[in-house]
Amino acid sequence: MTKTPHTHRPAHYIGTILKQAWPVLVSSWAGIMFGVLDTAMAGHAGPVDLQAMALSVSIYITVFVGLMGVVHALIPIIAQHFGAGRNEAVGHAWGQGVWMTLALSALGSALLLQPDLWLAFSGEITPEVRHAVSLYLRALAVALPATLLFRTIYALGTAVSRPKPVMLINMASVGFKLLFNWVFIFGKLGMPALGAVGAGVSTAIVGWMTLTAGLVLITRDPFYARFKLRLGRPERPGQFELLRLGIPMGGSYLIEVCAFTFMSLLIAREGMYVTGGHQIMANLAALCYMMPMAIGIATASLVAQAIGARDPARARATGLAGIAVVVTGATLTSLLLVLAREPIAGLYTSDLQVFAIATALMQILPLFHLCDSLQCIGSYLLRAYKVAVVPLLLQVFALTGIGLLGGWWVAFGPAAGTLEPLTSMLASGAPTGAASMWLMAMAGLGLSALLLFGWYGRVVRLHNHPAGR
Repeated sequence: MTKTPHTHRPAHYIGTILKQAWPVLVSSWAGIMFGVLDTAMAGHAGPVDLQAMALSVSIYITVFVGLMGVVHALIPIIAQHFGAGRNEAVGHAWGQGVWMTLALSALGSALLLQPDLWLAFSGEITPEVRHAVSLYLRALAVALPATLLFRTIYALGTAVSRPKPVMLINMASVGFKLLFNWVFIFGKLGMPALGAVGAGVSTAIVGWMTLTAGLVLITRDPFYARFKLRLGRPERPGQFELLRLGIPMGGSYLIEVCAFTFMSLLIAREGMYVTGGHQIMANLAALCYMMPMAIGIATASLVAQAIGARDPARARATGLAGIAVVVTGATLTSLLLVLAREPIAGLYTSDLQVFAIATALMQILPLFHLCDSLQCIGSYLLRAYKVAVVPLLLQVFALTGIGLLGGWWVAFGPAAGTLEPLTSMLASGAPTGAASMWLMAMAGLGLSALLLFGWYGRVVRLHNHPAGR
């Protein structure tokens, strides 16, 4: 039987979403600041370092995000145990997640130690850039186990409604990342100047420091004592449950980032200056994405609670409020990108050629961000209804089929140059290939948003009228 819905003004739902979203947003910004610091500081080290960093980070993010999505299967599993009062089951599930993460770390590190496999997509890469990428990826292979294992602590804190301590650890890690970048990129305090490779070294050091802080947190905080956290032995049922949920979740995470990774590898064909400008654009797009992602996570959580309470009207109202918040935030962000385009680009690089390309490409970013924000909230709303497979298929079609493959087709493939009139109008002065890739990526995101919202509307109607299922 459906409960009588609670009636509230839209402002109530908006306020509730914002209250839950801010810790997620702060933590996400702290995480993305690693990339911002690497891009900005490597950009001042020189264009070779910026290209090496751009390629290396694109490869690392592809591996990390896909594996992180699998680890995040811990969140619903632990949350269900916690909600049911099965405290010892929480500790057991976390231990199983640690075992799985160790196996995933071995797989991911092996992939990072194969730079030629990834750089095959980038055409001719100068030997100095290729060497820097190889060294950078070795450092990131050392960092990966720590960063993935910390995600098990993040999942635990999120599932038992204790996200703020993890947020504080992430915030503190940014300060250490800035310090170690300064030391290893530019050769301070008696250390050699390693350029982009130094950014990888600092990521590895901070990653293990962050994991240590997380372990201290869950072993010393009395709140966690009730769960009797332990590793135990890897068990087939526990591992199977994690993979059954984690593989589709990882696939969904991966498809969103993979298109942009391969876009970076393809754009590298146009040279180090274009790669540097593209990396600045990509880093800004990722930084802006944190806002709709945080709101999406908060909204999906509240929508799921309403669904669990059998209150479809509240679920629908909360979803609409989340969409309104995302649209408002994306509009304000886009306005800032229009008004402060050159000062923002200047924070990333002192190289005039990279600066010129970045500011030209950034003309596309405001509209790109609007499309990105809409497809983000659409995907999270569907996950709240436990609808995951269809969104994944829709995103594969739109982001990979239209955005990536279509972008390659009109940028570097048989139809290269087709969009030149459009790129000249929307991104005056930008390289045609890179601008074409970004325009097609934007088209893919826009199409993904339309398809996701169409399916979301169908799902909401079915929940409002269950007899029609």
